[in-house]
Amino acid sequence: GLERICRGLMSAQGARGWRRLVDATSYSLAGFRACFENEEAFRQEIFGLLLFIPLGLWLGQNGLERALLVGVLLMIPLTELFNSAIEAVVDRFGGDQHELSGRAKDIGSAAVFLAIAMAAVVWLLVLTG
Repeated sequence: GLERICRGLMSAQGARGWRRLVDATSYSLAGFRACFENEEAFRQEIFGLLLFIPLGLWLGQNGLERALLVGVLLMIPLTELFNSAIEAVVDRFGGDQHELSGRAKDIGSAAVFLAIAMAAVVWLLVLTG
């Protein structure tokens, strides 16, 4: 899980060239897998992408519109990855209820909410403009 990824990142710092790229890719894929396996919201967002990315590519009238429609969708799981990482660290080090732990989790959740709102606004403006 998270500990393996952190250890891998530390050992990857000494790697160079292609080895570093291969190692970094492996750790990134492990991060995707960990988030997908442990976070229901991330799974829902990925399944939503499977529906909405083709729709965005079809509905966009030109390359810029397609890039906006798809790019803003990718911001949602990107933000969820950050949110999940914050939650994992808080859970790892903060087993007790603490105001700052709750605040960190709430702020991460707010970031995901904002990414979803941004996607909705962009889709609305592109498709009605």
